[in-house]
Amino acid sequence: MVITPDILLVLGVLLLVIMCFVFEWVRVDMVGIMVMVFLPLLGLVTPEQAISGLSSNAVVSIIGVIIIGAGLDKTGVMNKLAQFILRFAGKNEHKITSMVAGTVALISGFMQNIGAAALFMPAAKRISSQTGVPASHILLPMAFCAIIGGTLTLVGSSPLILLNDLLTVRGVTYDHFGMFSMTPIGILLVISALLYFSLMGKWILPKCPPQPLNCLLSPLLDKTYHDVGQLYEMEIPTMGFEEKSLDELQIRSEYACSVLATYNPITHKRNNAPRPEDTLCPGDRIAVIGEARFIEQLAADFGWTYTDELKVFADELSAANSGIMEGIVTPRSRLIGKTIHDIQLRKRYGLVPLAVYVGHEVIISDLSNIVVEEGNAFLLHGKWSAFHQLKAQHDLVFTEPVQGELMREDRARWAVGTLIVTMFMILILDIRLSIALLFGAMSMIIGKVLTLDEAYCSVDWMTVFLLAGLIPLGLAFENTGAAKLIADMMMNAVGVPTPTVLLICIAVLTSFFTLFTSNVGATVLLVPLSMNLALSCGMDPRVAAMTVALAASNTFVLPTHQVNALVMRPGGLRAVDYLRAGSGMTLIFLAVLVAGMRLFF
Repeated sequence: MVITPDILLVLGVLLLVIMCFVFEWVRVDMVGIMVMVFLPLLGLVTPEQAISGLSSNAVVSIIGVIIIGAGLDKTGVMNKLAQFILRFAGKNEHKITSMVAGTVALISGFMQNIGAAALFMPAAKRISSQTGVPASHILLPMAFCAIIGGTLTLVGSSPLILLNDLLTVRGVTYDHFGMFSMTPIGILLVISALLYFSLMGKWILPKCPPQPLNCLLSPLLDKTYHDVGQLYEMEIPTMGFEEKSLDELQIRSEYACSVLATYNPITHKRNNAPRPEDTLCPGDRIAVIGEARFIEQLAADFGWTYTDELKVFADELSAANSGIMEGIVTPRSRLIGKTIHDIQLRKRYGLVPLAVYVGHEVIISDLSNIVVEEGNAFLLHGKWSAFHQLKAQHDLVFTEPVQGELMREDRARWAVGTLIVTMFMILILDIRLSIALLFGAMSMIIGKVLTLDEAYCSVDWMTVFLLAGLIPLGLAFENTGAAKLIADMMMNAVGVPTPTVLLICIAVLTSFFTLFTSNVGATVLLVPLSMNLALSCGMDPRVAAMTVALAASNTFVLPTHQVNALVMRPGGLRAVDYLRAGSGMTLIFLAVLVAGMRLFF
């Protein structure tokens, strides 16, 4: 086949895209927009094809599934899922990564990998904030395993779904593959990915500074309130302590410490922001904030034990759910003239006052009788939802943006029901993925799980434009004949190889094409070609076809796959991070795939 000017042009555009990804000359979504503009100007695609990515099944599906995931997160469903995972994994990074990635891989075997990854992403981000494990260390392995999970069953990825329809060559139709024909190889691939990240994670994952978990004060607040201290969990012994109220214990006045929460292991009763009249019983666990020297003295005087690692209170006092804010009393505040005891912040809002800044003095102990004046600053601890409620009262102006959001836990059943109906439409009714997911997104809004504005804000438009730009690049490869030319040249160079060498060539060629074109396009192009080559070598053509369909999931070194693009911004990932981690994963995938094909087929 002749190398035409159009082929040279599309190869030049491909080289430019790769250079932009590697050297980060522009942001990745700008690369997508550039491709959509340059390709029709160069005459490589039609204007309709250039913008077709914006309405493609993949892009529309991503928008729908992100909105569904946001709805599940808004109702607290993802938080419960995060708690379930943490119950087994604790704060061990390897266990967390393996559990999240392995679960997503399993789900990806029965639904589109982008859906599995998007649904788990809010839970992964919450786990990161609760454990201090960098989000990139969870999301990148999760993304890779979501892609690999598509190799577990015949319905796990688009190439495998298409496979049986392509098993006709030279007028002969070969036996179809069963639902789990490729499962043994898929399992090996998933295990190899989990081992890869477990053993090599500290070298291949992005270097991130450790996230201090019990450092509750921001740098701005720490300058003023550094004497407030840190967060500790204390345990009251079952013997030698009589039930007493917090007021009787005088913990704040004697030790300048504040009790944030209590838990009774017998009744399993939790009490956030306990009031002075609330009691502590033998065996109780309490969360306390204070300076280390005072915590040590408190423990010594009462015979309690303490640790700076939260166990019982790891969830409710995690940075994802609660924190510390400074509020300034406004001139028209209804709090002016009242004492802190009269305001009853604990009872009304579930907020614990830690300190009051009056004039140039920070007061930590004996806060109850302080009379509130205009300009006083309150340092408060509580759940983010409580801060949002207090913010709406306009009595205080917060010096930093209030994190978190008001949860709509009463809509959790509707959100879960929407997810179940959507999955039923996809898996049982075989409704097109984009339509089913848009139905789910629409139901989240109609069911008042999300407002329309919240749904729009939840979508990561960087991912949308990145993928929308890469889809026409794949069309340009096919339109100009560049894809077929590269495939023919490689296969002609191989000659008449051994079965193992042929499988390696097929897998490498497919892996290359799926980085820049759609995996469906690569499969449709390469399955007939590989089957013909297999017949010429006296090899089973079904094995060659299966190799193509599985290798179409080997796309890790660039953020061009929709799952890789999805986690890029939430994980704070760069193109070079994919190159570092994806290079080794690509080689391992190829080795395991070829070995598995030779072993099982």
